[in-house]
Amino acid sequence: MYRAIIQWFRGQDTSNAFQRGMCCLMRRCVSSIRSEDDIKNFITDNTEIVSGQSLTPEISLRLFTPTCRFWTEKPELWPFPDPYWAIYWPGGQALARFLLNNPEVSEGRKVLDLGCGCGASAIAARLSGASHVVANDIDPIAAVATKMNCELNNVDPLPCVTDNMIGSKPDAWDLILLGDMFYDEGLADRLHKWLQTCISTYGTQVLIGDPGRAQFESHDIRKLLHPLAYFELPDSVKEENYGLTRSTVWCYKPNL
Repeated sequence: MYRAIIQWFRGQDTSNAFQRGMCCLMRRCVSSIRSEDDIKNFITDNTEIVSGQSLTPEISLRLFTPTCRFWTEKPELWPFPDPYWAIYWPGGQALARFLLNNPEVSEGRKVLDLGCGCGASAIAARLSGASHVVANDIDPIAAVATKMNCELNNVDPLPCVTDNMIGSKPDAWDLILLGDMFYDEGLADRLHKWLQTCISTYGTQVLIGDPGRAQFESHDIRKLLHPLAYFELPDSVKEENYGLTRSTVWCYKPNL
């Protein structure tokens, strides 16, 4: 299952996107009838606490590891939407590392972690002194996982919003974080338009973490990004991500 998720995220398995979407919808219905305590217990039983082997060893996260059942289990046996939150993606690692290295970027600011996944970037922003942090992911299981990861890092549970915020009326965010979000051209187009609105309305700063996926590098938004930092990925992360060797943090500055 783990490798199947990695392949899809790299854009190597997109031919059956409709079927995957329908499967995700059905699993979402299943998850909606379970209590949060049940979901927490399931996450606890099927993940492992990991604090090393990433760019941010000071942050502990509940993730898939080779000792977890669903590392090799058939994907269709997973009862929830695809668990992107159970993997610490390289773009998110770079963003979190950048925030921890440069606390002035988020200190005292209102921060949105869009597509938060495991919540690492949101946690890094809070640890760096952000005054208000909201984690957003359309997967309600990711929201539960983010709250659990906050507890692991002695961070008060962050507000977790599961609405699709892309295209919504923008709020007055000082900083928006996006890690590994440019894996689909259609999504990238919608993000591009919405982020421009956020910036033109509130002067929001937008930081993007990405390890150089083809979908990201070929999109028009790439011309409007300015690199802030490069991070060499740990060997284990390189292996898991099919040879991607480094991850970059970009500042998004559109021509408005």
